[in-house]
Amino acid sequence: MLKQKDMEDSMLYAHKNFMDNLEKSLDILAVELKQAKEMTSICNDEWCNATESYIDDMHKNLYAISEPRWLPDQDSRRLKQLRTRIRDLYRDFANVKGSHS
Repeated sequence: MLKQKDMEDSMLYAHKNFMDNLEKSLDILAVELKQAKEMTSICNDEWCNATESYIDDMHKNLYAISEPRWLPDQDSRRLKQLRTRIRDLYRDFANVKGSHS
C-alpha cells in the first residue's frame, strides 16, 4: 500500500509540474496576443502560422490530460480553467488574425 501511495504522490507531482508549465505557456501566449492587438503588421503569415500551431499544441496537451481518480478537486478545477483559457486565447487569436487580414 505504501508503494501505491508513493506512486500516486509521484504522479501528482508530475501532473502539477506539467500543469504549471502549461499555464506559464498560456501566460506567454496571452501577452503575445495582447501585444499583437496593438500592432498592425504583426500577423504576417509566419507569425500567424507559428501562433496558431502553438495554440493547437497547447489545446491538444490540455485535452489529452486525463483526470486520475486521486486528482484533488482544486487541480480538476484548475484543468477546467486552463481549458477555458485556451479556448479564449484561440478566440483572441482569431480576432487578431481577422483584424489584420
